[in-house]
Amino acid sequence: MSRTAILVDFGGVLTTDVFAAFRRFGAQIGPDPDLPISVIVTDPVVGPAFADLESGHLDDEEFEILFARKLTERGATVEPAGLLGRIKSGIALDPDMIALIEGVRAAGHPVALVSNSMGRDSYAGVDLAALVDVAIVSAEVGLRKPAREIYRLACRELGVEPGEAVMLDDLRHNIDGARRCGIEGIVHSSAASTAEELAVRFGVFPVLPPTTTAPENRLRRGTRQWLR
Repeated sequence: MSRTAILVDFGGVLTTDVFAAFRRFGAQIGPDPDLPISVIVTDPVVGPAFADLESGHLDDEEFEILFARKLTERGATVEPAGLLGRIKSGIALDPDMIALIEGVRAAGHPVALVSNSMGRDSYAGVDLAALVDVAIVSAEVGLRKPAREIYRLACRELGVEPGEAVMLDDLRHNIDGARRCGIEGIVHSSAASTAEELAVRFGVFPVLPPTTTAPENRLRRGTRQWLR
């Protein structure tokens, strides 16, 4: 069975590095830039709360109050109001990956977004309906990666079998979750490396959609070679 459909993460794949945004925020609130990530990963209350935020079971304000309190207990100085927005302000779309996804769709491959959202406005300013064929957002469906059902849902919405899909994600455990239901994956690090793996491993060669913008202005060297 050939791999013809693409499932793609948002934060850290279609955008710049989410962890870098957390570290930038950490540097703004105290001496340890890794503190916000550390609290989410290690705190027995914040970790599950972050999962609830992603799956839509906890609202932004509740999480911000809890997260700010835990950060303050660890020596940071942070106001809860707008905390998530300040973190997300350090995240921007990656134009090379946007062009790659456009090229994948132009080559006839259906694309589904499969994203763990981080509260409201996680996709502000992004026309998801124009970018992908299907958008599966954790807070909207009550599921989050790496649960198998969120990948299966994406495949059902695209009308493909899991064995026909490839998942692009920057987190290995999310790729592992996809593989548990028969979806192969690529651990994303850059548009160029992801384009190369799509071509070499799966025979997926994106094409540039019609545009008045010259290709050399849309894609950096290293990505263009994998686009027809």
